Amino acid sequence: MMTALTWNKFIESLCPVIPVLQGYADTEDPLGNCILLLSKAGPEAGQEILPCTTRLKSMLRLLLVKKPSVRSLALKLLAFHLTNEEGADTKRPLIDARVLSRVTNLFIVKKPIELKLDDRRELVIKLETVERVYEIFTSDDVDLLLRKSAAEQLAVIMQDIKMHAVVKKLCLIDKIIEYLNECVGQHGKVVECLTQPCLTLLRKVLCADPVVRVSLSQQSSLLILLFRVSLIFHEDCTVVTEVGALFCLLLFDEVSRMDMWSVDPSSKPTLSSVFSLPVSVFRRYHLPVYVVGHHAVSPYSIVLPLSADYLALKPVTDMLRIAWNLSWYHGSDNLLKQMNSETKIHEFLDALKLSTEDTLILKITHMASGLQDCLHSIVQAASHRDVRAAVARMSFYLLNDRLSLKGGTGPCGLTLKSMAWHTALNRFLQVLPASTEDEKLLIDIIHFLNKLMKEQRRNLSVELLNWILELFLRHSSAPLLDLLVLTESQAREETDDIRAAVRQQLQKELIALFNTLLLSFMAVTDRKCSELFYVFQTQLALKLLQCLRVTNAPHFYGLPSLERTLRGMAQLTAFPGWSSHSPLTKPLEICVKYLSGLLEVITSFYVERGGNAMSFMGKGVTKSTVLCLLHLSHEMMAQAQSSEWMSLWFLPLGSHCEEHAAAAAQRGLTWLIPLWVDRDPEVRFTSLALGAALTTLDTGCVALANSCQNISGGLWGTVVNILLDQSECSMVRREAAFILQNLLVIPMPTEIIKDSTWQGPSVHDEDSGLSLTGKPALQALLYHCHFYEHVNQMIKHCYLGQYVFDSNFPAFDGTSEGSDPNGLDDSLKFWMASSRMSSQDRDPSSLSTSETMVAPSLGSAEFQPLSPSTALLPEPSHDQFVAQGQHETASPQPPRDSSFSAPLPKQCVFVTPSLLSAMCSLLDNLLAIAPGDTANAFRQAHLIELLCSIADATLIETCVQDLKTPLPSSPPVEHTQAQVFFLLEYLSSLSRLLQSCLLVDPNLVIQDKILKPLITNAVGVLTICTKDVELIPTLHYTWTQLFNLLATLLRKAGAVCLPSVTMALAKNWAAVLDMFCECVDLSLTSPTLYTAGLQFLSILLTEEAKRHLQDKGKRSSSPSPTITSLLDTTQENLKRLERFNEVILQCYEGKSSNDVLKRVAANALMSLLAVSRRAQEHALKANLIENCMEQMKHIHAQLNLDSLRPGKAALKKKEDAFIKELSITMQLLRNCLYQNEECKEAALGAHLVPVLHSLWPWLLMDDSLIQIALQLLCVYTANFPNGCSSLCWSSYGQHPVQAAHRGAPSSSLMLCILKLASQVPLENTTVQQMVFMFLSNLALSHDCKGVIQKSNFLQNFLSLTLPKGGNKHLSNLTVLWLKLLLNMSSGEDGQQMILRLDGCLDLLTEMSQYKHKSSPYIPLLIFHNICFSPANKPKILANEKVITVLAACLESENQNAQRIGAAALWALIYNYQKAKTTLRNPSIKRRVDEAYSLAKKAFSNSEENSLNAYYLKCLENLVQHLNSS
Repeated sequence: MMTALTWNKFIESLCPVIPVLQGYADTEDPLGNCILLLSKAGPEAGQEILPCTTRLKSMLRLLLVKKPSVRSLALKLLAFHLTNEEGADTKRPLIDARVLSRVTNLFIVKKPIELKLDDRRELVIKLETVERVYEIFTSDDVDLLLRKSAAEQLAVIMQDIKMHAVVKKLCLIDKIIEYLNECVGQHGKVVECLTQPCLTLLRKVLCADPVVRVSLSQQSSLLILLFRVSLIFHEDCTVVTEVGALFCLLLFDEVSRMDMWSVDPSSKPTLSSVFSLPVSVFRRYHLPVYVVGHHAVSPYSIVLPLSADYLALKPVTDMLRIAWNLSWYHGSDNLLKQMNSETKIHEFLDALKLSTEDTLILKITHMASGLQDCLHSIVQAASHRDVRAAVARMSFYLLNDRLSLKGGTGPCGLTLKSMAWHTALNRFLQVLPASTEDEKLLIDIIHFLNKLMKEQRRNLSVELLNWILELFLRHSSAPLLDLLVLTESQAREETDDIRAAVRQQLQKELIALFNTLLLSFMAVTDRKCSELFYVFQTQLALKLLQCLRVTNAPHFYGLPSLERTLRGMAQLTAFPGWSSHSPLTKPLEICVKYLSGLLEVITSFYVERGGNAMSFMGKGVTKSTVLCLLHLSHEMMAQAQSSEWMSLWFLPLGSHCEEHAAAAAQRGLTWLIPLWVDRDPEVRFTSLALGAALTTLDTGCVALANSCQNISGGLWGTVVNILLDQSECSMVRREAAFILQNLLVIPMPTEIIKDSTWQGPSVHDEDSGLSLTGKPALQALLYHCHFYEHVNQMIKHCYLGQYVFDSNFPAFDGTSEGSDPNGLDDSLKFWMASSRMSSQDRDPSSLSTSETMVAPSLGSAEFQPLSPSTALLPEPSHDQFVAQGQHETASPQPPRDSSFSAPLPKQCVFVTPSLLSAMCSLLDNLLAIAPGDTANAFRQAHLIELLCSIADATLIETCVQDLKTPLPSSPPVEHTQAQVFFLLEYLSSLSRLLQSCLLVDPNLVIQDKILKPLITNAVGVLTICTKDVELIPTLHYTWTQLFNLLATLLRKAGAVCLPSVTMALAKNWAAVLDMFCECVDLSLTSPTLYTAGLQFLSILLTEEAKRHLQDKGKRSSSPSPTITSLLDTTQENLKRLERFNEVILQCYEGKSSNDVLKRVAANALMSLLAVSRRAQEHALKANLIENCMEQMKHIHAQLNLDSLRPGKAALKKKEDAFIKELSITMQLLRNCLYQNEECKEAALGAHLVPVLHSLWPWLLMDDSLIQIALQLLCVYTANFPNGCSSLCWSSYGQHPVQAAHRGAPSSSLMLCILKLASQVPLENTTVQQMVFMFLSNLALSHDCKGVIQKSNFLQNFLSLTLPKGGNKHLSNLTVLWLKLLLNMSSGEDGQQMILRLDGCLDLLTEMSQYKHKSSPYIPLLIFHNICFSPANKPKILANEKVITVLAACLESENQNAQRIGAAALWALIYNYQKAKTTLRNPSIKRRVDEAYSLAKKAFSNSEENSLNAYYLKCLENLVQHLNSS
C-alpha cells in the first residue's frame, strides 16, 4: 500500500488542515467515519496515526461540530484521556457517565463572544497603575474578593491592545494557569471566584498575541485543564463561553494562518494579530465566538473547464461573438466606427461576424451612439410621432441612469452635457402649440426636461439653467409661462374631453417642471443665473395668481387644476423675496392679491363647507392653501414697512363699507381656528404655524385672542389644550407652544385694566364668582391644567432615535375611539433646521414662526417617509418612525395626499426633541414673566434635572460620525442630518433656558447631579468636528449658546463650576484648542460665535486666576488638572498650544481700533496673559510689548494734536476712543509683565517709564486711566529692582524716545507719583490705595528711598490724625502709610529715614493701640524690624513707650502679637548689653517669665507648628539673656 515514510509524510501534511477536515466528521458517512478514525486511539486505529497533542486537540474540536452523535463520541474519547491523566484522583470533577451525559451541548452557547480589542492612539491608564493592579491580583496576602476585583480591572485594561506589552513582562499567563490549576484541585472551590476574570484575561492575551497562541496550543495539559474548568462550571454560561472562546483560539490556530497550510510556505510565519478563520469552519462548527472570515472558496480548488457541448448553445455563441468583436476592435467605440464605415474588412470567420440584431443592440446600448441617434432623429423627423419616439428613447436612457443606483450624474447625463441637444429641442419650446398633437409633443419634451433636471439636481450645470430661464423669460413672448393660463378660445374648447385632458396634462407637466426648477436653485452661486431666477420667481408668481381664477364662482373651480396650482404656489412662496422682482408691481401689492385669492379659496373649500367634517373634496386644496398662507405671512412681514398689513387677513373680504369693516373687525381671524382641529395633522400643524407667525406681532395676538372669544377657554385655553393633548403629534404641539411663547412676549397686567387692548388670559370660577386676568389668571390656568406635570411626562417620553419609516412595520389592530384616520401622512419628509443661519446667526427655535417653512424632499421619488402623530410599538426601534418635528428652512416640499392612516393609541406617546425645544423656549418666557413661581414649579416637577438628562453629546457625535463615514447599513444621510439638527436645536434651547435659570435662581442648576453631566455634554458638543456644509451653521449656533451657558455658569458659581469645567476640557484638550482656533477664524462670518467663544475663554481664565490666588500657599491634595497646568506644564499638544497663543494674539492685533470685536479679543488676550507663562513668552517673541509701546506713543501724539483744536464735539468723541485704546493697551502690558522678569526687561528696554511719564497729564484726567497706569507700574516694579530704579530717571522733551538718563529728581515719574500721593485725601480711594501700593514696591529700592527722602514726602505721615472718641479703628489712609513704612523698615537705610522723623516712634506707639481688620499689627512689625538693626537699637531702647508696647505684647490674647513682641525683644537684647540691663526691669522680666512658662505648657509639641516653635525659641533665648550676668 504505502511505505511508512510516505505515510508519515502524508500525516504530517494532513495535520495543518485537520480542523477543516473534522468539520465533515460523521458517524453515518464513510468519509466522516474515516475522519473520526484520526481521533481514535484504540487498537483498531493504531496508536501512531496522530501525535498525542494533535489527537487531543482533534477530540476537543469535535465538541464544537454540529452533529450531536459526533459530540457524544468526542466525550467518550475525552473520558479516556481524563481518567488516565496523571493525578486525576486529586482533580475535580470526578469523571463518570453522569457528568458526561449532561455536557453533550456544553459549548453550544446562545450569546457568542466578539473577539475584538481596542487600539487607542494614546494610553488612557498609566503604566504604574497597571503594575499596582497586577500586584494586587497576584498577591497571596490580599483577600480573594480584592484579587477578583483586580482581575476584572485588568480585563478592562487589557481591552486596549497597547497595554498587553506591559502585562507580558509580568508573567500574567503563568499566574492565570496557576489559579486554574488551583481551581480544579480538591480544595479549589475557594478560588472559584477568580476563574471567570482569569479566563477573560487569557482570552484577550491570546487574541492579541499569535506567538503565545501557537505556544499554548501545543500544551496538552492546558487543554485538559480548560476542559476540566468547563465541566466544573457547566451551569455557568459565562465561564463555559469563555472556555469555548479559548478553545476556538487554540484548536483552530492552524487554519487561521496561511503559512501553516499553503503550498509554498514562507520562511517566516506571518503572524497577524487579527484572528481569522475560513468560511467553511463557520458553516461546519458551532463556534462560541464572532470572528473575521476568509476563503469563502478555497484558493486551491480546481475549476474544471466547460464541456464542449456548452459552446453549441445559442446564448454562449452570441456572447462569444460580441466579446470577440469588442476585443478585436479594442472596444465599442472602434467597433461602431467600423460598422458605420463604408469599407468592410473581413478578417475572421463568418460565424464570428455580427448579425443585424447584434449591430442594433450595440448601437442602442452604447450611450453616446444611442443619444446621438436620438438627436439625429429629432432633427430629421418628418412627424410628431418620430420626435416623441426619440424623446421617449432619451427618457429611457435617463431611466437606465437611475436604475444603475449610482450617486451623482449618470452616464446619460454626462453624455448629454457634451452634446448640442438644446438646439434640437429649442424649436419646439419657442412657439405655442397649435394643435393637440403639438401639445402632446410638448408634454413629452417637458417631461424629459423635468426628468433630466431631477437626475442632475445635485450637479446641475449653470449653462442648462441659464438656457431654461432665458427660454422662460424671453422679451417678445414666454410661451411656456403663457401656457399656464388658458386664453378665451382655449376656455371655449374645454368641452372637448380629449383636448381638455391633454391640456390639463400639459399644465401638470409645466408646474412639475417649474417646481423642479425651483428646487434646483437651492445651491446655485452663479450671479447671472441667480438674477434670472429672481425675475423668474416673480413672473411665475404672477402667472400662478392668474391660474387661481379667483373671479369665478367656487363651484366652477377645477379641483385637480386648482390643487396643482396651489402646490406650485406653495413651492414658490417658500423662497424669501419671491414677490420683490417685478418691475411693474410692488411686492406688497402682489402679496395682497395672493392673500385675497388664498383666503377666498380657504373659505370656499373649507369654512363655507363646514370644514372637512362635511366635505372630502378640498383636502389637498386646503393643505396647500394653508401652507401658502404660512409662507405669505413671512413674505408680508419682510416686505411691509409697518404692521398695518395684519388687518388684511381679516374676513369678510370684498367690501370697504362701514358694515363690512365692522364685521371684519369682529370676525377677524375666526376662519383660522377650525383649521387647528382639522383631521389632517399637516393642516393642523401648518395652520398653527400660521397662527404662530401672525402672533409675532402684537396686533396679531390681539386679533387672534378676539377671534377666540366665543370658544370655551378662549385663545389661551385652546392653545394649552392642543399643547397638552397627548394624542396629538409633536409637530402640532410644537406650534402650539410657539403661539404661547409669542403671547407671553407682550407685557400682561396683574389686574383688569379698562380700555386695554391686551389683558392676557382671563379665568372665571362659576362657583365662587372669582375672575382673574393677566398674570394671576395665567398661574391659575397652568395650575388647573397641571401644566408642569404634563411637561414632566413629555420629557420622560422623549424619543431621541432616528425617525424613519420601516416598510415592514406591522399594521395596527383595531381603531381607538376618536382616532385620526389620516394620522400618518407622507407629505412631509422632514422639518429640518435651517442650514443657512450662518449669515444671520439666527435662532432656530425662538420667534419660531417668523421663519417656518417646509423642507424639500431630498430623497428619490420612491422614498416616501411618514409623519406619525403617535405610534404604538411592540418594541421601540430606531427605524420605525418618521420625523415629527419642524424646523426652519428656505424651500418647501409640496404637500401630497396621505396614503397611510393609523389610530392614535393612548398607551404610549412619543415626544420629539423638537417639541422639547419649543417647550424650553416657552418655559424661558414663563420664567421671565413670573420668576419666583416658575422657579418653584421647576423645582417641584424636577424639570431642569429631566431636561438636562435628555442632552447627550455622545449620541450627537455618533450621528456626526455616521455622516462622515456612512456604512452600507446606515440610514439615509437626510435622516441622520435631521436627527442631528433636532438634537442641536434642543441643546440650544436648553442652554438659553438654563441661562435664565441661573439669573433667576442659580440653585436650580448648581447641583452635582445636574452640573457635571451638563458640563461634560456641553464640552463634548463643543469638540465635535464636521465638514458637513448643511450642518455647520446649526452646530456653530449651538456652540454660541453653549459658550454663553458656560460663561454664565462661571459668572454665577465660578468656584463650584470651575473644577468640572476644567476636568471636561482636560479630557478633550486637543480638540478644545482646535475649537477655539476655529471660532476665532470665524470672526467675519459668525461674529456672535466669535464673541461668545472669546468671552467664555476670558471668564474661564479669570476664574482660573482667582483660583490661583485663593490656593496660593495651599498644598494641593488632589492631582486634578488646572487651566494653568494645561496651558503651561503639559508637554502634549505643544504645536496646538503654540497655534492657540498665536491665534489669540492675532485676533487682537489683526483688528482695527474701530472694530467692536477688538475689545472682546483684548479681554481674552488679557486673561490669557494673566495665567499662562507660555502665552507671555509667545507675546514677548511676537514683540507685543514693543507694539504696545509704539501704540502708546502714537496715542500720545494724537492726543496732543487734538488738544490744539478744541471746541469740536467730534474731537471729544475721538479723544474718548483714544482713551479707551490706551486703557486696553496698558492692561495688556500689565498682564504681560505679571511675574515675568524677561518681559519686564523688555519693557525696560522699550522705555515704559518715559512713555508713561509723557502721558501722565492725560492719565490724571481720568480716574480709570490713572488706576490702570498705577496697576501697570505696581506689576512692573514688583521684585524688579531695575524697574524701580528706572522711575528715578528723567527724560527731556515731549517724546520719550530720546535716551533716558539720570537727571534731576524734579523731572522723574517718581516725583509725579509722590505728588499724587501727597494729595490728602484723594477723591478716589481706589486710586489712593493703588498709589500707596506702588510706593510700597518702590520703598524696597535703594534709589527710590533716596528720592523719597529728598522730597520730604514722609513728613506727611506726621500730619495724620488719629481717631477720636469711641472710634478705635485707624483710617484707610493711615493703614496705607503704615504698610509703606513697613516696607521701608525692611532695610537699614529705610529705618534711618523713619527714625529721623521727629515723633514718629511715639506716633507709631499710639497707632499700635488702635485696630484695623486687615492689618492690625503693622506698627509692631515696624518696631520688630528696627530692633534687628544694631545701629538703631539705642533709639528704640531710649523710647520707653516702645519698650512698654513690646513687653505688653507678651500678655496679648493674640498669638501673632505675642510672637512679634518676643522676636523684637530677643533681637533688641541680642549682643546689646545695655538692653539687658533695661529689660531686667521686674515688670518686664515677670512678663517674660510668665509668657515662657505658659508657652512651654501650651506648646509642648511645638515641632508640629513652626511658628509656635519659633515663639518658644524666642522666649527661651530671652529668658537666658535676662538671667545671665
